[in-house]
Amino acid sequence: MRRAARVDANQPEIVQALRNIGCVVIIVSQLKNAFDILVAYRGELHVMEIKDGSKTASQKQLTPGEISCKNALENVGVQYNVVESVSDAIKIVTKT
Repeated sequence: MRRAARVDANQPEIVQALRNIGCVVIIVSQLKNAFDILVAYRGELHVMEIKDGSKTASQKQLTPGEISCKNALENVGVQYNVVESVSDAIKIVTKT
């Protein structure tokens, strides 16, 4: 039996902040070898992988499965965003 995917400590805060500005956030972090959240805002979808900004660089590296997903999505023109904070996530959806 596969262990449940671990959620970065800052994921709830980032999800709530995005929802507070009107985003629809679908949490998909349970999916193996994918990304953490899909964010819909003002007619656009944003793929986001959340990493805990307080961890070391080696602890924030993408897993082989995440790298494979990132490469597959980017090969068809979909941007794969890695965020470490609320401000990172908000900047992506608001393009500021």
